Amino acid sequence: MKKRLLKYLKDNKGDWVSGESLSRQLGVSRSAVWKQIAKLKAEGYFIESSPKKGYLFQKASEMLLPNEILEGLETKLFGRREIVYFREIDSTNKKARDLADGGVPEGTLVLSEAQTKGRGRKGRTWFSPPTGGIYLSLVLRPPITPLEAPKFTLLTAVAVAEALLSLSNLNIQIKWPNDILVNGKKIAGILTEMSTEMDAVNYIVVGLGLNVNTPRFPPEIRGIATSILIETGEPFPRVRLIQEYLKRYETYYDIYKNTGFDPVIKRWKDLSNIIGKKVEVEIIGNQFIGEALDMDVDGALILKDDQGGMHRIISGDIRLL
Repeated sequence: MKKRLLKYLKDNKGDWVSGESLSRQLGVSRSAVWKQIAKLKAEGYFIESSPKKGYLFQKASEMLLPNEILEGLETKLFGRREIVYFREIDSTNKKARDLADGGVPEGTLVLSEAQTKGRGRKGRTWFSPPTGGIYLSLVLRPPITPLEAPKFTLLTAVAVAEALLSLSNLNIQIKWPNDILVNGKKIAGILTEMSTEMDAVNYIVVGLGLNVNTPRFPPEIRGIATSILIETGEPFPRVRLIQEYLKRYETYYDIYKNTGFDPVIKRWKDLSNIIGKKVEVEIIGNQFIGEALDMDVDGALILKDDQGGMHRIISGDIRLL
Protein backbone atom coordinates (compact mmCIF):
# COMPACT_ATOMS: atom_id res chain seq x y z
CA MET A 1 0.00 0.00 0.00
CA LYS A 2 2.78 2.43 0.89
CA LYS A 3 4.38 2.02 -2.55
CA ARG A 4 1.07 2.66 -4.30
CA LEU A 5 0.45 5.71 -2.12
CA LEU A 6 3.91 7.10 -2.83
CA LYS A 7 3.51 6.58 -6.57
CA TYR A 8 0.15 8.34 -6.58
CA LEU A 9 1.55 11.30 -4.65
CA LYS A 10 4.57 11.52 -6.97
CA ASP A 11 2.31 11.36 -10.03
CA ASN A 12 0.45 14.36 -8.59
CA LYS A 13 3.52 16.26 -7.40
CA GLY A 14 2.74 19.95 -6.93
CA ASP A 15 -0.98 19.35 -6.54
CA TRP A 16 -2.95 18.90 -3.36
CA VAL A 17 -4.56 15.46 -3.04
CA SER A 18 -7.38 15.04 -0.55
CA GLY A 19 -7.38 12.25 1.99
CA GLU A 20 -10.78 11.22 0.67
CA SER A 21 -9.52 10.77 -2.89
CA LEU A 22 -6.48 8.83 -1.66
CA SER A 23 -8.75 6.63 0.45
CA ARG A 24 -10.93 5.93 -2.55
CA GLN A 25 -8.01 5.39 -4.92
CA LEU A 26 -6.25 2.93 -2.62
CA GLY A 27 -9.38 1.27 -1.21
CA VAL A 28 -8.48 1.92 2.41
CA SER A 29 -9.69 4.16 5.22
CA ARG A 30 -8.53 7.76 5.59
CA SER A 31 -6.96 6.72 8.89
CA ALA A 32 -4.87 4.11 7.09
CA VAL A 33 -3.79 6.76 4.57
CA TRP A 34 -2.73 9.07 7.39
CA LYS A 35 -0.64 6.30 9.00
CA GLN A 36 1.17 5.57 5.76
CA ILE A 37 1.79 9.28 5.18
CA ALA A 38 3.37 9.42 8.63
CA LYS A 39 5.67 6.51 7.69
CA LEU A 40 6.71 8.24 4.47
CA LYS A 41 7.52 11.41 6.38
CA ALA A 42 9.60 9.35 8.82
CA GLU A 43 11.55 8.05 5.81
CA GLY A 44 12.42 11.59 4.85
CA TYR A 45 9.80 12.40 2.21
CA PHE A 46 8.70 16.03 2.17
CA ILE A 47 4.90 15.90 2.27
CA GLU A 48 2.84 18.85 3.46
CA SER A 49 -0.43 18.11 5.25
CA SER A 50 -3.53 20.31 5.55
CA PRO A 51 -6.84 19.44 7.25
CA LYS A 52 -8.75 21.12 4.43
CA LYS A 53 -6.57 20.45 1.37
CA GLY A 54 -5.12 17.01 2.09
CA TYR A 55 -1.54 16.19 1.13
CA LEU A 56 1.05 17.87 -1.09
CA PHE A 57 4.11 15.91 -2.26
CA GLN A 58 7.04 18.34 -2.39
CA LYS A 59 10.29 16.41 -2.52
CA ALA A 60 11.61 12.86 -2.48
CA SER A 61 13.55 11.54 0.49
CA GLU A 62 17.27 12.18 0.59
CA MET A 63 17.83 8.83 2.27
CA LEU A 64 19.22 5.92 0.27
CA LEU A 65 15.91 4.08 0.11
CA PRO A 66 15.72 1.04 -2.19
CA ASN A 67 12.61 2.27 -4.04
CA GLU A 68 14.32 5.60 -4.80
CA ILE A 69 17.40 3.82 -6.15
CA LEU A 70 15.30 1.48 -8.30
CA GLU A 71 13.35 4.40 -9.76
CA GLY A 72 15.51 5.41 -12.71
CA LEU A 73 18.14 2.68 -12.25
CA GLU A 74 19.62 1.80 -15.66
CA THR A 75 21.05 -1.66 -14.97
CA LYS A 76 20.03 -5.16 -15.92
CA LEU A 77 21.45 -6.93 -12.86
CA PHE A 78 23.24 -4.77 -10.31
CA GLY A 79 20.79 -3.57 -7.67
CA ARG A 80 17.92 -5.36 -9.41
CA ARG A 81 17.98 -8.63 -7.50
CA GLU A 82 17.98 -7.29 -3.96
CA ILE A 83 18.84 -4.06 -2.14
CA VAL A 84 19.40 -4.49 1.60
CA TYR A 85 19.11 -1.14 3.37
CA PHE A 86 20.04 -0.05 6.90
CA ARG A 87 19.88 3.21 8.78
CA GLU A 88 23.01 2.08 10.63
CA ILE A 89 25.18 -1.01 10.55
CA ASP A 90 28.62 -2.03 11.73
CA SER A 91 29.95 -2.77 8.23
CA THR A 92 28.21 -3.20 4.89
CA ASN A 93 31.04 -5.49 3.73
CA LYS A 94 30.56 -7.76 6.73
CA LYS A 95 26.82 -7.98 6.09
CA ALA A 96 27.34 -8.56 2.36
CA ARG A 97 29.77 -11.40 3.10
CA ASP A 98 27.26 -13.01 5.45
CA LEU A 99 24.58 -12.75 2.77
CA ALA A 100 26.94 -14.07 0.08
CA ASP A 101 27.79 -17.05 2.29
CA GLY A 102 24.04 -17.66 2.47
CA GLY A 103 23.72 -17.74 -1.31
CA VAL A 104 22.31 -14.34 -2.34
CA PRO A 105 22.57 -13.77 -6.11
CA GLU A 106 25.14 -11.70 -7.94
CA GLY A 107 24.20 -8.04 -8.04
CA THR A 108 22.87 -7.94 -4.46
CA LEU A 109 23.52 -4.53 -2.93
CA VAL A 110 23.97 -3.72 0.77
CA LEU A 111 23.98 -0.08 1.83
CA SER A 112 23.63 1.98 4.96
CA GLU A 113 23.22 5.59 6.01
CA ALA A 114 26.01 5.11 8.56
CA GLN A 115 28.59 2.56 9.67
CA THR A 116 29.85 2.11 13.21
CA LYS A 117 32.82 -0.04 12.15
CA GLY A 118 33.46 0.99 8.57
CA ARG A 119 36.73 -0.50 7.32
CA GLY A 120 39.40 0.27 4.78
CA ARG A 121 42.48 -1.70 3.74
CA LYS A 122 44.63 -3.29 6.46
CA GLY A 123 41.85 -2.90 9.04
CA ARG A 124 41.89 0.89 8.95
CA THR A 125 38.76 2.75 9.98
CA TRP A 126 36.60 4.44 7.35
CA PHE A 127 34.85 7.56 8.68
CA SER A 128 31.14 6.88 8.03
CA PRO A 129 28.89 9.56 9.57
CA PRO A 130 25.09 9.46 9.08
CA THR A 131 23.77 10.68 5.69
CA GLY A 132 27.15 12.19 4.77
CA GLY A 133 28.40 9.57 2.37
CA ILE A 134 27.70 6.46 0.38
CA TYR A 135 28.59 3.23 2.17
CA LEU A 136 27.72 0.20 0.09
CA SER A 137 28.85 -3.29 -0.83
CA LEU A 138 28.12 -5.22 -4.01
CA VAL A 139 28.11 -9.02 -4.29
CA LEU A 140 29.79 -10.44 -7.40
CA ARG A 141 30.15 -14.06 -8.50
CA PRO A 142 32.58 -13.95 -11.43
CA PRO A 143 33.84 -17.23 -12.93
CA ILE A 144 37.51 -16.51 -12.19
CA THR A 145 40.48 -17.90 -10.30
CA PRO A 146 41.70 -16.26 -7.05
CA LEU A 147 44.72 -14.85 -8.90
CA GLU A 148 42.40 -12.69 -11.02
CA ALA A 149 40.48 -11.22 -8.07
CA PRO A 150 42.73 -8.14 -7.51
CA LYS A 151 41.60 -6.86 -10.90
CA PHE A 152 38.23 -6.06 -9.40
CA THR A 153 39.65 -3.36 -7.15
CA LEU A 154 40.92 -1.60 -10.28
CA LEU A 155 37.65 -2.17 -12.13
CA THR A 156 35.77 -0.68 -9.19
CA ALA A 157 38.03 2.37 -9.16
CA VAL A 158 37.31 2.99 -12.84
CA ALA A 159 33.55 2.68 -12.26
CA VAL A 160 33.66 5.15 -9.33
CA ALA A 161 35.80 7.62 -11.25
CA GLU A 162 33.59 7.41 -14.34
CA ALA A 163 30.46 7.99 -12.26
CA LEU A 164 31.96 11.07 -10.61
CA LEU A 165 33.26 12.45 -13.90
CA SER A 166 29.88 12.02 -15.59
CA LEU A 167 27.98 13.88 -12.85
CA SER A 168 30.46 16.54 -11.73
CA ASN A 169 33.33 18.76 -12.81
CA LEU A 170 35.66 17.42 -10.14
CA ASN A 171 39.32 16.74 -10.91
CA ILE A 172 39.20 12.98 -10.43
CA GLN A 173 42.30 10.76 -10.26
CA ILE A 174 42.85 7.15 -9.24
CA LYS A 175 45.61 6.36 -6.78
CA TRP A 176 46.85 2.77 -6.96
CA PRO A 177 45.45 0.48 -5.83
CA ASN A 178 42.17 1.52 -4.26
CA ASP A 179 41.72 5.27 -3.68
CA ILE A 180 39.91 7.99 -5.62
CA LEU A 181 41.41 11.46 -5.23
CA VAL A 182 40.19 14.99 -5.86
CA ASN A 183 42.92 17.64 -5.85
CA GLY A 184 45.20 15.22 -4.05
CA LYS A 185 42.77 14.35 -1.26
CA LYS A 186 40.87 11.09 -0.81
CA ILE A 187 37.19 11.23 -1.70
CA ALA A 188 36.57 7.50 -1.98
CA GLY A 189 38.09 4.19 -0.93
CA ILE A 190 37.51 0.61 -2.03
CA LEU A 191 37.68 -2.59 0.02
CA THR A 192 37.56 -5.86 -1.94
CA GLU A 193 37.08 -9.13 -0.06
CA MET A 194 36.44 -12.63 -1.34
CA SER A 195 35.69 -16.24 -0.55
CA THR A 196 37.74 -18.77 -2.51
CA GLU A 197 38.49 -22.41 -3.03
CA MET A 198 41.75 -23.76 -4.45
CA ASP A 199 41.05 -22.79 -8.04
CA ALA A 200 37.85 -20.75 -7.98
CA VAL A 201 36.26 -17.68 -6.44
CA ASN A 202 32.97 -18.30 -4.68
CA TYR A 203 32.18 -14.60 -4.48
CA ILE A 204 33.71 -11.16 -4.30
CA VAL A 205 32.32 -8.39 -2.11
CA VAL A 206 33.28 -4.93 -3.33
CA GLY A 207 32.87 -2.25 -0.66
CA LEU A 208 32.79 1.45 -1.46
CA GLY A 209 33.06 4.40 0.88
CA LEU A 210 32.39 7.69 -0.94
CA ASN A 211 32.40 11.07 0.81
CA VAL A 212 29.49 12.98 -0.68
CA ASN A 213 27.92 15.49 1.70
CA THR A 214 30.32 15.17 4.61
CA PRO A 215 30.88 18.76 5.81
CA ARG A 216 33.99 18.11 7.91
CA PHE A 217 36.35 15.35 9.00
CA PRO A 218 38.11 14.45 12.26
CA PRO A 219 41.42 16.29 12.80
CA GLU A 220 43.52 13.19 12.13
CA ILE A 221 42.27 12.87 8.51
CA ARG A 222 41.23 16.46 7.77
CA GLY A 223 44.37 17.09 5.74
CA ILE A 224 43.96 14.04 3.50
CA ALA A 225 40.18 13.59 3.09
CA THR A 226 37.58 15.56 1.18
CA SER A 227 33.98 15.33 -0.03
CA ILE A 228 31.89 16.56 -2.94
CA LEU A 229 30.30 19.10 -0.61
CA ILE A 230 33.68 20.47 0.49
CA GLU A 231 34.99 20.64 -3.08
CA THR A 232 31.93 22.25 -4.67
CA GLY A 233 30.19 24.02 -1.79
CA GLU A 234 26.93 22.33 -2.80
CA PRO A 235 25.13 19.21 -1.51
CA PHE A 236 24.98 16.38 -4.02
CA PRO A 237 22.18 13.82 -4.65
CA ARG A 238 23.50 10.54 -3.32
CA VAL A 239 20.84 8.36 -4.94
CA ARG A 240 21.73 9.66 -8.39
CA LEU A 241 25.40 8.90 -7.74
CA ILE A 242 24.63 5.33 -6.67
CA GLN A 243 22.56 4.79 -9.81
CA GLU A 244 25.38 6.06 -12.01
CA TYR A 245 27.99 3.99 -10.15
CA LEU A 246 25.97 0.79 -10.60
CA LYS A 247 25.42 1.59 -14.28
CA ARG A 248 29.12 2.21 -14.90
CA TYR A 249 30.15 -0.82 -12.87
CA GLU A 250 27.84 -3.14 -14.80
CA THR A 251 29.13 -1.73 -18.09
CA TYR A 252 32.78 -2.40 -17.23
CA TYR A 253 31.93 -5.77 -15.66
CA ASP A 254 30.30 -6.84 -18.92
CA ILE A 255 33.30 -5.54 -20.90
CA TYR A 256 35.61 -7.57 -18.68
CA LYS A 257 33.57 -10.76 -19.09
CA ASN A 258 33.13 -10.36 -22.85
CA THR A 259 36.45 -8.93 -24.04
CA GLY A 260 38.90 -9.21 -21.18
CA PHE A 261 40.63 -6.81 -18.80
CA ASP A 262 42.63 -4.75 -21.30
CA PRO A 263 39.96 -2.01 -21.82
CA VAL A 264 39.63 -1.64 -18.05
CA ILE A 265 43.40 -1.35 -17.56
CA LYS A 266 43.62 1.21 -20.36
CA ARG A 267 40.97 3.41 -18.78
CA TRP A 268 42.58 2.97 -15.35
CA LYS A 269 45.89 4.24 -16.73
CA ASP A 270 44.13 7.24 -18.30
CA LEU A 271 42.73 8.16 -14.89
CA SER A 272 45.76 7.26 -12.77
CA ASN A 273 47.99 9.80 -11.06
CA ILE A 274 51.10 7.61 -10.69
CA ILE A 275 52.22 6.17 -14.04
CA GLY A 276 55.52 7.80 -14.99
CA LYS A 277 55.93 9.37 -11.54
CA LYS A 278 58.50 8.80 -8.83
CA VAL A 279 56.85 7.01 -5.91
CA GLU A 280 57.51 5.32 -2.62
CA VAL A 281 55.73 2.01 -1.99
CA GLU A 282 55.58 0.35 1.40
CA ILE A 283 54.66 -3.30 1.77
CA ILE A 284 55.05 -5.54 4.76
CA GLY A 285 58.70 -5.46 5.74
CA ASN A 286 59.88 -3.65 2.60
CA GLN A 287 60.07 -0.22 1.04
CA PHE A 288 60.64 0.58 -2.63
CA ILE A 289 61.45 3.94 -4.19
CA GLY A 290 61.50 4.47 -7.91
CA GLU A 291 59.48 5.20 -11.03
CA ALA A 292 56.02 3.68 -11.52
CA LEU A 293 56.50 2.44 -15.07
CA ASP A 294 53.29 0.62 -15.82
CA MET A 295 50.42 -1.60 -14.73
CA ASP A 296 50.54 -5.19 -15.99
CA VAL A 297 47.62 -7.27 -17.27
CA ASP A 298 46.84 -8.50 -13.74
CA GLY A 299 46.77 -5.02 -12.20
CA ALA A 300 50.17 -5.26 -10.49
CA LEU A 301 52.35 -2.15 -10.37
CA ILE A 302 55.66 -2.33 -12.27
CA LEU A 303 58.27 -0.22 -10.49
CA LYS A 304 61.85 0.52 -11.47
CA ASP A 305 63.92 1.39 -8.41
CA ASP A 306 66.77 3.90 -8.28
CA GLN A 307 69.34 1.12 -8.83
CA GLY A 308 67.60 -0.07 -11.98
CA GLY A 309 65.93 -3.08 -10.39
CA MET A 310 62.44 -4.05 -11.55
CA HIS A 311 59.68 -4.93 -9.11
CA ARG A 312 56.18 -6.30 -9.60
CA ILE A 313 54.05 -5.12 -6.69
CA ILE A 314 50.58 -6.57 -6.12
CA SER A 315 49.56 -4.45 -3.14
CA GLY A 316 50.99 -1.77 -0.89
CA ASP A 317 50.79 1.80 0.38
CA ILE A 318 52.01 4.31 -2.18
CA ARG A 319 52.81 8.01 -2.15
CA LEU A 320 54.13 10.42 -4.75
CA LEU A 321 57.58 11.88 -4.21
